[in-house]
Amino acid sequence: MEWRVNQTTIKFFQGDITTFTTDAIVNAANNHLWMGGGVAGAIKQAGGRIIEEEAIRLGPIPIGEAVVTTAGNLKAKYVIHAAGMGQDLQTDADKIRQATRNSLLRACQYRLSSIAFPAIGTGVGGFPARAAAEVMLHEVVEHCQQETTLREIDFVLYDASTYMVFLQVAEQFLQKKRKKL
Repeated sequence: MEWRVNQTTIKFFQGDITTFTTDAIVNAANNHLWMGGGVAGAIKQAGGRIIEEEAIRLGPIPIGEAVVTTAGNLKAKYVIHAAGMGQDLQTDADKIRQATRNSLLRACQYRLSSIAFPAIGTGVGGFPARAAAEVMLHEVVEHCQQETTLREIDFVLYDASTYMVFLQVAEQFLQKKRKKL
């Protein structure tokens, strides 16, 4: 599934975010930027410890903020570390909203044209996938209604159930949009 908001195409995939060739992939990070398990662990394993070493030098950062590092051995050019939680590994809708928004802003600061997001907060953070999808998609749509360098925003969901939830929420967004027309 995909849809356009102004000049940006939003797409959904089930798969491994570490294999994507977008300009940047987003790491669902903690605010100290150490990369343990989940998406962060997969990124470190695929891209190399250099990513974590560079990230830690930039941290700690406020929860909800995002910073950019190189991507090591990944196909992407950059990793955007979105601090969706603190060291307690707890998150909520506002932290996910801020982390998503700030990831999009960092991508534009770097003049990137494509970015891939995981489901921030739904793994280690334990946040419900439906609620994360609603928050993240709202932020992405809001962002795309403004001037942006981003031409493609991908959601790369690791497991089938999260992928299906994101598709359902996206379809609900589209139905609301059609009703307004």
